[in-house]
Amino acid sequence: MNTFDVAIVGGGIAGLTSAVYLAQAGKSVLVLEKASQLGGRAQTISKNGALFNLGGHALYRGGAAEEILNELEVNVSGGVPDTNGYAIWNDKLFELPGSLGAMVKTKLLTWSNKTELVRVMLKLKTIDAASIPHMSLRDWAEKEIKNPMVRNIFYALTRTSTYCIDYDQLLANAAIQQVQQGLKGVLYVNNGWQFIVESLRNKALTAGVTIYTNKKISSIDYGITHQLFCSDGETFEVSNVLLTTGPEQSMKLVKNAEGTLLEKWNQQASPIYAVCLDVALKKLPKSNHHFAIGIDQHILFSNHSRACSLSDDGKNVIQLIKYLGTNQEGSADCHKKELECFLDLMQPGWRKELVAQQFLPRMIVMQDMTSIKDIRYFGPSIPEIPGLYIAGDGAGHGEMLVDAAFASAKRAARAIEQNTGLNRLRKEA
Repeated sequence: MNTFDVAIVGGGIAGLTSAVYLAQAGKSVLVLEKASQLGGRAQTISKNGALFNLGGHALYRGGAAEEILNELEVNVSGGVPDTNGYAIWNDKLFELPGSLGAMVKTKLLTWSNKTELVRVMLKLKTIDAASIPHMSLRDWAEKEIKNPMVRNIFYALTRTSTYCIDYDQLLANAAIQQVQQGLKGVLYVNNGWQFIVESLRNKALTAGVTIYTNKKISSIDYGITHQLFCSDGETFEVSNVLLTTGPEQSMKLVKNAEGTLLEKWNQQASPIYAVCLDVALKKLPKSNHHFAIGIDQHILFSNHSRACSLSDDGKNVIQLIKYLGTNQEGSADCHKKELECFLDLMQPGWRKELVAQQFLPRMIVMQDMTSIKDIRYFGPSIPEIPGLYIAGDGAGHGEMLVDAAFASAKRAARAIEQNTGLNRLRKEA
């Protein structure tokens, strides 16, 4: 039987990040990934010379991800995209009011509405998000924003930052905090997010981490030590287990976890989904059409190649996202046609320039949204099972998306080092 201080289930961003921290702290660490390739949803796929992330990906400037990557000395190159672009309303293109000049020019809003939008944007930049009472984003917006069109623009901005469209359930202070993070700018990463994955992998291996791919865990039995049973018959015995597999899968893996916080985490979790269409074009039919936000559609269009390198010969890699929120329903064909129509509007004749494409009809963006119904943050420890920990984008303590993955990974690593848990009531946090 193989023994380690820590076994990490899942070789994505959270798993690799925590592995680096733990190994650098002197722990013997094993990472087990069921797929043939590390990275999870941070993988990058190469098609005909174009690099496709698994959906739209960006690093928030000044967020936990950027901070931790700097701390681990992972140098990420890329570019900050220009947010000049278009707002789409009733299938028509309007100048996006993202700057003062564009605000003056756009015909999307009346002058009185422009004045209110300026007021709202100033408030978003200055408000202390933590001071917002416990309420839904819808309630906050209805109270603070009088004009319906300005509210629509605010919701479009919010879903771009949070990937959430369930405004009646989304916690206002967490959403506003994420919007504020987005307003600082984002970084599009050169060569896709696989670069981050490979950098973390190399850091982990250098620190002495053992990494197995194609290693599926069938069950985990806990006791004084924990046993991990693999589908190929191999068994590992460890003092600590860190699950980065999300609430539902984690609950399935751990035997007799009923009645624990692992079960409560699974019961509370509301995963967020999106439909993603990526296309690589030889050239752009409309050379100045790089970015668009749907105001009456839950769709985002972004030419990532305007800010970073995602091909070996100058191809334009465009990513479209349709935000589904917690809803998994809907026809994949209908979703794809809707995204293609959006693409027709932004880049008419794009099919003649098409080199490669990737369609993901139901992508999990985040394992849990921050809801007004939530009563606590989960992780890093599961107190009823000493030595069991969780991390991932569903284990955020106020962070969202990849910031939650990085931050929870660091929390879990520190908790394992100290052998202490950190479960906080959200209302006390």
